Amino acid sequence: MVIVMKHHASAEEIGRVVARIQELGFKAHLSSGEERTIIGIIGDERGLELDNFLMFDGVERAMRVLHPFKLASRDFHPEDTVIRINGIVVGSKSIPIIAGPCSIESRAQLMESAHAVKEAGAKMLRGGAFKPRTSPYSFQGMGLKGLELLREAREVYGLPTVTEVMSPGDVPLVEQYADVLQVGARNMQNFALLNAVGETQAPVLLKRGMMSTIEELVMAAEYILSKGNPRVMLCERGIRTYETMTRNTFDVNAIPVLKSLTHLPVIADPSHGTGKWELVTPIARSAVAAGADGLIIEVHPNPAQALSDGAQSLKPEKFAELVIQVRKIAEALGRTI
Repeated sequence: MVIVMKHHASAEEIGRVVARIQELGFKAHLSSGEERTIIGIIGDERGLELDNFLMFDGVERAMRVLHPFKLASRDFHPEDTVIRINGIVVGSKSIPIIAGPCSIESRAQLMESAHAVKEAGAKMLRGGAFKPRTSPYSFQGMGLKGLELLREAREVYGLPTVTEVMSPGDVPLVEQYADVLQVGARNMQNFALLNAVGETQAPVLLKRGMMSTIEELVMAAEYILSKGNPRVMLCERGIRTYETMTRNTFDVNAIPVLKSLTHLPVIADPSHGTGKWELVTPIARSAVAAGADGLIIEVHPNPAQALSDGAQSLKPEKFAELVIQVRKIAEALGRTI
């Protein structure tokens, strides 16, 4: 249920409504916009009468949220959420690009990648220190050493960093080294991990599971929001279908659907979405045209020697071309890269 307060509702009037919600055994979440305050009622609302709240001074209307997610819903938070990450803004007219290697393999590889993507226009650096792989025999990442290299690259190049966290116990460690905690596709419904990142105030990049619906993605975000962390970015990274010509099927439909359902920023990952480097740029163009709030692109100085996902990684010169092309799309829509 959502209670919409009148434009000039006082703090006392809002406080009385919140107090009543808590007396009834529910949690109250406030969303204060430029026009009015919206109060979300969190809990099992069955049997709760809407009309009872209309009797309170300052209440304009009360309505039920039609979707199973509440905190992520535009009913609760009509305005777009804007997330600031060390000077970088996500969720505005500017579309930041996150770029870098799938896995951190060495200092030289990461530093070369960081230099190249910054020169081309990337605003954040990605790099995996812990890598969940299908095969237990595949490269699993450098772990703590990789995190240390990622922090060094941030200090040298001034790029906020994004890296994956795989287990609840690793959250405090990764949070010390990275600016954004990424929850990967394989962990989208790892509810213990979602709760753990929700208990931080770190920005979270939540990737859609490879066989998950849009609603399941937003419900996963709801776990994080319900723990008190509002800094969630959703990531469309392709889903598994019957098609075999690409690694995954990039669901460009998901971008405008998510933008209509939720106030959270939506990031597009055309690298995983296709699995083929030659398809990354055209899909990146389509994602920006569809309304994405950011891109995350895999870039490697020598993809043929990459220890993971080389086939979908762009060489630095190809990444520079991508930035030029998506910038033109963004400008046509009144946005910037």
